[in-house]
Amino acid sequence: MNTTRAFWERLWRLSGINFVVFVIIAYVIYGYQPQVGAPADALAAFYGGHRTRILIAAAFSGLNVLNLMWFAAALRTTLADAGQDGWGAAATASSAAVGGLFLVLLTVSAALAYSIAGSGNQTLTAGLNDFAWVLVVSSSFPRAMLIMSGSFGLWRAGLISNALFGAGVAVVVLGVLGGTTWVSGGFWAPDGAYSRFVWPIMGLVWVVVASRVLARSPATRAGW
Repeated sequence: MNTTRAFWERLWRLSGINFVVFVIIAYVIYGYQPQVGAPADALAAFYGGHRTRILIAAAFSGLNVLNLMWFAAALRTTLADAGQDGWGAAATASSAAVGGLFLVLLTVSAALAYSIAGSGNQTLTAGLNDFAWVLVVSSSFPRAMLIMSGSFGLWRAGLISNALFGAGVAVVVLGVLGGTTWVSGGFWAPDGAYSRFVWPIMGLVWVVVASRVLARSPATRAGW
């Protein structure tokens, strides 16, 4: 029984690694989404021409929300075991917000590919495409909160070094800045390099590091 519990404990604590892998797979399948204000022909070519690919990516992304929830649950359990229930609760709340926004985002993309883009309503298609980019920017705040709760909680629990804590705080600050990317074009735009690459990559690296910390920190009680 103890061996079985240890197996499941380690499996769920590594859900963050699964989350990162699924993100990469879904991103590769999904492709490059048209930018804000993209012309009608570009929208039709992407959502209509890559309909199957987008729907497959949506399925992977939907499954990946489960990985995110399991990762947050493992983080909360570890923090609760270490007496950091407050930070654990913050991780649960912020992960729920992130998961909810991700579900809305993938639903919008799937709906565009499934039927809306092919309906000929160019105004609606363009509006929803822009709305998807707005969701990416808005999700920066709960994503930063998830990283903050994990970084502060693990540090207060003595599970990470001061150096890792400092790196986590830096990612939190840079993540919050991701919620200010409202320039009309360029690096700091909603569809710019910071929102599309820099901030997501930093977040994924943090998830990998946190997952390794969780895997090395077995619970003092059966959490699963």
